[in-house]
Amino acid sequence: MPDIPLSLYIHFPWCAKKCPYCDFNSHALSGELPEQAYVDALIQDLQQQLEKNPGRMIQTVFMGGGTPSLITPPEIKRLMNALRASGRLTEGAEITLEANPGTLDETHYEDYLAAGINRLSIGVQSFDDALLKAVGRIHSAEQAQYAIARATKAGFERINLDLMYGLPGQSVEALRRDIELALLQGVNHLSVYQLTIEPNTQFAVHTPPLPDSDLCWLMHEQAQSLLQTAGFEQYEVSAYTRNSTCRHNLNYWQFGDYLAIGAGAHGKLSGLDDLGNFSIRRYWNHRHPKAYLQAAKSGEFAAQSKVVPQKERDLEFLMNALRLRLGFNLAGYACRTQGAPEPLLTMLKPFFDKGWLQHQGENIRATETGFRFLDSILLECL
Repeated sequence: MPDIPLSLYIHFPWCAKKCPYCDFNSHALSGELPEQAYVDALIQDLQQQLEKNPGRMIQTVFMGGGTPSLITPPEIKRLMNALRASGRLTEGAEITLEANPGTLDETHYEDYLAAGINRLSIGVQSFDDALLKAVGRIHSAEQAQYAIARATKAGFERINLDLMYGLPGQSVEALRRDIELALLQGVNHLSVYQLTIEPNTQFAVHTPPLPDSDLCWLMHEQAQSLLQTAGFEQYEVSAYTRNSTCRHNLNYWQFGDYLAIGAGAHGKLSGLDDLGNFSIRRYWNHRHPKAYLQAAKSGEFAAQSKVVPQKERDLEFLMNALRLRLGFNLAGYACRTQGAPEPLLTMLKPFFDKGWLQHQGENIRATETGFRFLDSILLECL
């Protein structure tokens, strides 16, 4: 069995308000948040999954949503204490909490840090109040800047800011101002990604006027240029850093394994099946918070699971690994998928010929042109 890193994803499904572009499993909070019962269920779910995967250590933790910062620090601490008590959390593990400026309580910053959170990912999206309103965000630009300053003052050394481009009415100049304001905050990681219209969202039903693809590409190139000049490395399509990569996301992109707890959370596990053959299994939990809480009574948190066949493994691997600037090496591909390199190289040959991918020794990566057409590469592979 190959040595594949293991992470833990924890999903918190509630938001103060559902954003019109969001297709994540999130639900607008109505009434009192059942945080104690939910954390009870998370701990039960975690303990069961650790028992099913003995001996494997968790190297990173990511609390996503929804809006995890709606959960009070004592409940986050109780969850973290249960994880530590299991003895399965590696020393120095990266532990990230997603937070929205409109939900971060003044008193919570130090308490989250004391609970063991050592990285914050703050959903700023823009520093322009008009653009924030256009995408249904509940915070203001001033609140965003205050949240970042307050997190820094509390002692957080690792902070990511999420920024979006391609917003309704946004110009290249407006994105430039957002990037420059983000750089003034002194953080060491930025995620800059394009707004996309997803099915089953409010924007899919009532789509606002958006910048066209050429204008969005100009925005993307401008973000690259500004951040490179400021000393940030683009190590993934949407991720930029000054010596502080997100280890949790790197594990996703490098096709590592991850446990998943919480309503609607998706997990991926590699192992040996009953016949001793390598197998990859994906599973996902009951999606609605009420269904997930109800599942705690029976202990059956997973709604479905499936074994991933080899062709799907290849496509999933490419979907993740080609997002990385460094790409991947064939030995890593063989380890994580147990696939043979020859069929993969045959499938990718048209993209080498087009100049979209480079094959240098054991390493395969997207070119600058290929980075623009990653979706086309994957669709043609399908």
